[in-house]
Amino acid sequence: FAMREGEIKVFDGKDGYVSMNQIIQKINLGHLTEIHFKILELINKFEFLTSRQLFQLLQIEKADIPSQDKLNNKLEQLIKCKILTRYYFLAQEGSGIYRVYCMEKMGKYLLNSREIECKWQPTDNAKPVEMIKKKLSGNQIVIAYLRKSKNVVSYTLKPAIANKATGKTFKPIANVKFGIGGKTVDFVYEVIRRNAEWKTQLIDRMKQWKEFYDNFAPGDSGYGSIPQLIFVCEDDMHMAEVFKELIINNLSIDKIKFYFTTDLEQNKDKLDKSLFEFVQENGKYKKKNVEAKILG
Repeated sequence: FAMREGEIKVFDGKDGYVSMNQIIQKINLGHLTEIHFKILELINKFEFLTSRQLFQLLQIEKADIPSQDKLNNKLEQLIKCKILTRYYFLAQEGSGIYRVYCMEKMGKYLLNSREIECKWQPTDNAKPVEMIKKKLSGNQIVIAYLRKSKNVVSYTLKPAIANKATGKTFKPIANVKFGIGGKTVDFVYEVIRRNAEWKTQLIDRMKQWKEFYDNFAPGDSGYGSIPQLIFVCEDDMHMAEVFKELIINNLSIDKIKFYFTTDLEQNKDKLDKSLFEFVQENGKYKKKNVEAKILG
């Protein structure tokens, strides 16, 4: 989910009008079933998903969907009814290989009819490319842990982190709580993409984190103890670039170490070696793999 030069988002959904009566008719005829509602609930929860991510989540939840092709057919039905919509990314070197699915107006109405909270607004689909890619990257992290780690206790998407001095909150992409040997630890994930303003955005966000960590007391923002911050970067070179910005701008935080990972690390069979840190050796910083058994 790396950024590409001159990348834009292209609408790939359905134009035209679909009435709620037409959708209710499809439900009554059995053309839209519980599995369609399950898909809708997951997209409502995760906001933006690729069809592969969606299939993995349905497998985790043991939903009755035998193949990716069957899921793609059901997604097509939901798009034709304007319950969901779809986008792809277009850059100078061509279009992206995946489609991104998100909520549409009719989907919100259907969830509300079942008293399922849906905070989706039409403006959510106007988010810029980097915001959608950050969400896709964060969702991939959570899905990878749910699939491959036996120590996941719970997860929260976009947890609210409060600044005690100002009362304002900010939201990293995800928090995953792990448990091992009777102890739990929270890993909180900050996804960074190489959009034009990423360095400035990183500095601004780190000031917020520094404020949080420097003034941390048990119970702040729901954390019983200090959470571990993880930077999710586009690739190995980006990890080094992010670390360099943190050092140059004196953004280190006394109470924690900085750990890094990339999108591709989440595709490995085991995740206990998916984190990295930068350590000083002979006056130079070197990237070092960190073994974290709790992620296994």
